[in-house]
Parts: sequence; C-alpha cells; structure tokens
Amino acid sequence: MSLAPALLRDLPADLDAQRNELARARLLARAWAETLPEPRRRDMAALFTRAAIDTYRVEARPHAILSPPFAAPYGRLDRAVAELAAVVGREAAPLPIAEAIYFLTGLYTTLLAARERGAMGAFYTPPALANRLLDMAEEQGIDWTRARVLDPASGGGAFLLPAAERMIAALPTAEPAIVLRQIGTRLTGLELDPYAAGFGQNAIELLLADVAAAAGRVAPIVVRVADTLEEVPSARFDLVIGNPPYGRITLTPEQRQRFARGLYGHANLYGVFTDIAVRWTKKGGTIAYLTPTSFLSGHYYSALRELIAKDAPPVAIDFVHARRGVFEDVLQETLLAAYKRGAKPGRAQVHYVEVANEREARVIRNGTIGLPSPASQPWLAPREPRHSALIAKAETMPARLADWGYRVSTGPLVWNRYKDQMRLRPARGAHPLIWAEAVSANGHFAFRAEKRNHAPYFKIERGDAWLLVEEACVLVQRTTAKEQARRLIAAELPADFIAQHGGVVVENHLNMVRPCARPAVSPATVAAVLNSAIVDQLFRCINGSVAVSAFEMEALPLPAPAAMKKVEALVRRGAAIEDELARLYGQVAP
Repeated sequence: MSLAPALLRDLPADLDAQRNELARARLLARAWAETLPEPRRRDMAALFTRAAIDTYRVEARPHAILSPPFAAPYGRLDRAVAELAAVVGREAAPLPIAEAIYFLTGLYTTLLAARERGAMGAFYTPPALANRLLDMAEEQGIDWTRARVLDPASGGGAFLLPAAERMIAALPTAEPAIVLRQIGTRLTGLELDPYAAGFGQNAIELLLADVAAAAGRVAPIVVRVADTLEEVPSARFDLVIGNPPYGRITLTPEQRQRFARGLYGHANLYGVFTDIAVRWTKKGGTIAYLTPTSFLSGHYYSALRELIAKDAPPVAIDFVHARRGVFEDVLQETLLAAYKRGAKPGRAQVHYVEVANEREARVIRNGTIGLPSPASQPWLAPREPRHSALIAKAETMPARLADWGYRVSTGPLVWNRYKDQMRLRPARGAHPLIWAEAVSANGHFAFRAEKRNHAPYFKIERGDAWLLVEEACVLVQRTTAKEQARRLIAAELPADFIAQHGGVVVENHLNMVRPCARPAVSPATVAAVLNSAIVDQLFRCINGSVAVSAFEMEALPLPAPAAMKKVEALVRRGAAIEDELARLYGQVAP
C-alpha cells in the first residue's frame, strides 16, 4: 500500500484566489489582535489559532485525531472572532495540506505583539525555505528511511512536517503501523512555548491522519515542551534542522559556562542553538539551519566560527533574497546552511536563493567559500555570482589595514552621557563635535551638526582628554544598509582642520581609521580606497548586518602597501582610482 498519494487532495482551479481570501482574513485577524491588551494577547492568539485548526480538521481532515493542547489558554473568543477563525479554517481547507497547515500554525505568531514575537524569536519558516533546507540535507546524504531528525526549536512544525512527508514517501510499501512507529521514534521536536508546541504536534497529526486511520492508531507524539538550553544533549541524531530563535539572551552563570566555547561577549540565541545542534548531532551527521548572516563576520561570533570550523564545518550555504512580506516582520538578512559534523574544513558550495513567495524559491549557483585561518576571522562569501572571482583573488591577499599602519576604533563619545557638555558655539576648552552627518554620501568631510540634539561643540572637562582626537584620520559611517549605493562611506578628517581647532571629539556613530604607526598609505588614499566600488563589493561579501564594524573593516583584504604607489599618485592628482584598484584585485588584465 502506497501512502504518499494519500497526501494529495483535489484542488480548486484558482488557488491564488483562495490564498488572497486567506491573506485578507489574516489581516482582519491581526487587526483584531492589535486591539487586545498585551497581557491577554498571547492567550487570545492561541485560542484563535486552535479554533481555526479545529475547523480545518472538520472540513479537510475529519478522520484526524488531534491531541489536547499542551497548555490551556485562558479566556474565550467572542462570537464574531470565533466565526472569523472558522472562516480561516474553512478557507484553508482546499489548499495543499502542507501549505494549509503552515498557514494555520503561523497564525499564532502573526497575532502576537511584535515585541513578544521578537522576545520569543517566534518567526516561522516559509515552506519554500523549509523544503530547500531539507533538500540541502538530502544532498549531504540524509536517508529518510532511517535518519533520526531533531528540530530543537520546532515552533509550529515548519520542519517537522516536511521531514515527516519525506519519511512517508521513503517507505512506500511499509505497513501504516510501521510508518507511524518509524516517525514516532525518528522525528523529534523540542519547543519552549507550550502553545506553539501544541500546534506543531497538531500539524503532524493532521498530516498523518490517513496513515493513522489506515493503521487504526493515533499519530505519535513527536513534540515535547522543553527548554532546549537545559536539555542534556545526546549525539544520536543524523540531522538537526531548524530556524532557531534570534535575539540577545542573558544566560545564567551555569549556562554561560556550559556554552562558553561558542561565546564572545553577549550571547545571541541562534548562536547558542548552533552550539546545541553540534552537541546533538552524531559524527558524520548534518546540521541544517536557517540563521541571520551576521555570524559570518560579527566580532561577537568569532568563537562560534571557530567552534563550527573545528567540529562541524559548512558544506553548503544559501544566501536568501526574499521579497518583502515573505518573512513576517523579519528585517535581518538570512542564510540557509548545511554543516557536516566531524568533517574536515573544505570549500563550501554557495547558492543564491530567490524567494518569490512562501511556496516558491529559485536556486542559483554562486561560487564557493573557504574558511580563513584563524576561522574566528570574518568569512568571505559571494553574495552574488559576480563576487566569486573577486573573492578568489581576495583570499590570496594577506595585507590588512594594520599593514598599512592603521587601526579602527569607534568614535569615543556617547553623546547622551555628556549632554551638559554640549555647546552651540565656540568657547574656551570646547572643540568641534563630529557627528555622522559630517561624512557625506559622496565621501567628503563637512563640519556640521544639523540634526535634532546635535550640538556642534563639546566642552572638555577634567578627565576627558581621552575623548580628544588630535591626528588626521579617516571617518567611516557605522550604520548603512545593503540597499544603499555604498556600504562603506568614508571621508578624510583633514590634519589642518584638527590643527586649527586643537583636536576634535568624534561621536560613536562613526568609525575612526587612525594611524597606529608611521602609515605606509596616506589617509586620503585610505578614504578613497574605502569609497571605491570594488572594496564596497568586497565589504558586502564580509558584512552580514547594517553595522559597519571596526572588526570587519580590519579584516578587509587589501593590496600590499608597496603595490599602492600608483593609487597614491592618482589620489594626489585627484584622478579616478577604480581601474587601478580593479587591476590590483585581479578584476582586469594587468
């Protein structure tokens, strides 16, 4: 008996119209949720989601037996809202099962307040990305007839559901009872939020309704309410997969000691969950995670990069480019990655994934990534196919800003700690205060303080001498977005301006590239190089956030100082340097 065809349904001709109706219903539900006081909102979101799932079961899967909630939400829906939940359940019924269930379980997070979604890291994964991540796991040899699979932050079952589908499809001739037993023993989800855990379990029960009915049994319980950070790991899983929660977390002293090997500075949940995945995956097994790109380069993830390189190096990375609205309220750049537990570091295949909607993604081959030495340094990875040749050359370039005679630091003044020392006009002991707007988009320095609360001068008091900058340097804006024409926006802070005012004070929304020895390259040339198109593209291959960090700038591969003489001469003449830089980075024939 083949069970896979039982997962299909007669579908209406116009599924897009059905999806549009559901999208409208979701907007109405969210508008209702916005009227709720925050203490009640989570319970109401759970009640609404369960009501929609119950209606869907009656309409589309009447033979499914749903287990009771792991936790009972407090309160009840009024009649109009209950009817809206029922409408959602009925409108979802004609959709393909996996799509309908994703929509229904995702209602819960959609209805939460944005602050609570962020605090819980509750952002569910669109089916297009869940399936792509499972494909990546298959490419690493996952065998669905025997693989043991764990999602340590399973949410509404976005990965459990397609994993179960693949297990069923891999056992086409097995008895239904055996299929249930296989899924029950080989598929595990851990979830801290009991409401989300219950919906994830319901998702599995809806999917397995045909199999369970044929076996005369109920679907197995595969989801458990648990604090994954406190679970004792057992390295017995062939695949650990998921979209771990994001956001800073304050660990207990015991937890910080437990996860110390992957921590540097503050802890981020997805970094801790990456360490956890390594602990649960057996040697030769695969970790497949959807995470922000920030771990590739951020200083706070330097220890995590070393841990990954040593214990589970990456074998494949997909950079995700999704249309607005595919992820609910998620602003960070994301990637899909597969890691091999116990493998030796090598070159990992990189792809570019274009996500048009929740169901469809296109994969474009994008080059490879090799890990630096030490692996704690930022990892260069091509964000677009045209970056591959640039990275291949950059990997051979050992020079960094330190070799040019510079170090990078953040502007020392946190202005709101020194409000009473701000001055609107020159005065004895007051020096120019340099704000981010002093560095214009075209790379020029202009002394100005035009924004609200931005005073142009700062009074140095006793003990403040460390705030004073007294040498020529290069200023770089600390926050830029990938949509901007340039990510690196730099300007030379001229020596004559500093001399005229006896020093300046730089606010901390600027980075300072300061000479630390006799520089081998002039500040004007440093600014010109940082403003160049080719170094901008290189920086995009390092950076994974809106922050332009000192750590990442100091990791930029650069030409050797001796190779910069022609560029220096061009800068002195005010001539363009792009062609010469392109030659130095191997992008044009010498």
